[in-house]
Amino acid sequence: MLRCIDLNTYYGPAHVLFDVSLEVVEGRVLSLLGRNGVGKSTLLKSIIGLTPPSSGDIVFRGRSLRGQASHRIAQAGIGYVPEERRIFADLTVEENLEIAERGSGRWSRREAYRTFPALEEFRRRRAGLLSGGQQKMLTIARTLMGNPLLMLVDEPTEGLSPIMVKTLTGMIDDLKTAGQTMLVAAQDLRFALSIADDLAVLDRGRVVYRASGPAARADVERIRALLAL
Repeated sequence: MLRCIDLNTYYGPAHVLFDVSLEVVEGRVLSLLGRNGVGKSTLLKSIIGLTPPSSGDIVFRGRSLRGQASHRIAQAGIGYVPEERRIFADLTVEENLEIAERGSGRWSRREAYRTFPALEEFRRRRAGLLSGGQQKMLTIARTLMGNPLLMLVDEPTEGLSPIMVKTLTGMIDDLKTAGQTMLVAAQDLRFALSIADDLAVLDRGRVVYRASGPAARADVERIRALLAL
């Protein structure tokens, strides 16, 4: 569904991504694993058009996205869940979902509440009063309201309690079972392995490891060594 081909991305004079190539297969979850600051967020922002690469190409469903504005990329079918959440804090949960809801497709507020029952419980509460984990659920649910073909999810477990991480893992598994294609950036090895159909490790702006989920789960010590470098 998505191919990144030899991407190089800069922040000003700083070269952040070096010839990054990877593929997200339709209906599968690719875990992008790496320590903080190795370029995971930059890669997601490059795909969605917030930090356009200076060279290389991004091909989505056979069509190049290079040079397109972020809103055009979103309209093509890519949803983005940023690490910072970016909810509308003064609006209720219901209002956050309503403004993102499209008229057609699988995802509606009703379906979101079925998938994220905690959100239905707090549907009349202002989003800024939710816990960090509930805000993350709301961000994911709001992105789903656009019925994306591909979701880019940045550090979904950052700052969450172990119980909330377990809950979020189950929800991502449910989305995967329903056929949602996802690229999930994470630095939590256990979480990344638990959701992965495929896994890639990024280090200092380069892809240093690729494997299927089962192969990666059988290769944990090697992955730990790469993360420790």
